[in-house]
Amino acid sequence: QVHLVESGGGSVHSGGSLRLSCAASEPTFSSYALGWFRQTRRGAREFVAGISTTTVNVAYADSSKGRFTVSRDNAKRTLYLQMNNLTPEDTAVYFCAAWHPKSFDDLARVSNQGDQYEYWGQGTQVTVSS
Repeated sequence: QVHLVESGGGSVHSGGSLRLSCAASEPTFSSYALGWFRQTRRGAREFVAGISTTTVNVAYADSSKGRFTVSRDNAKRTLYLQMNNLTPEDTAVYFCAAWHPKSFDDLARVSNQGDQYEYWGQGTQVTVSS
């Protein structure tokens, strides 16, 4: 069981920045592929960014590219999401999630599918005002 706890959410104006963190309890944190998702008030959950276990590969949603940066620090068992140039459309609850690769090929894989992820945090609210 992997326990994930997000932090760093808050309220900012358009153009502002936030850095989300996701701390994990699992000692084998480095063996999990990780991702960030967000859920808007409309209820839709969407992929934001992901990173493989090896950190070689990262992936972003089109809406995140050029503004968000995903990274991980395995020594600190923490996943990060640096968000710059935020807009009101980024307002959502942000969740971090983890899944354990099942094969050698999965080690460098990034998944944008929520169903792939096995463990989820409780979420942190990000509100961007115009």
